[in-house]
Amino acid sequence: MIYLKQNSFPMRDWHVKHMEQTLIRFVRGLSENASRWEVKLNNKYGKIGRVRKRIDYDIKHGVTNEEVFTFLELIRTESIYNDVRSSEGSMDRLNELQSCYKEIPQLYNNWNSVVTRY
Repeated sequence: MIYLKQNSFPMRDWHVKHMEQTLIRFVRGLSENASRWEVKLNNKYGKIGRVRKRIDYDIKHGVTNEEVFTFLELIRTESIYNDVRSSEGSMDRLNELQSCYKEIPQLYNNWNSVVTRY
């Protein structure tokens, strides 16, 4: 018999890319020669609360917290993201995001081997 494997998150790849673009856009911040329209959009959508809401939406659709945490570490360490880190205030914004998405420790319960997260 042929079994059909159900895909619980059919657009998971899109949400991973969206998460990466959102994080890069927030960490980079506004350019020095941003237009009035870009400044207005940044004031409305560029705050940490809105960014967290977008990332939480991506997490709801298949992205894991570990992927968010590892991508934030990549932004901090990889050389391909030097231009993102070079903008003014980017490291402060990166630290703010990393404090929101810390690595979640997993504790195992010996009674029934259920993973509980804190």
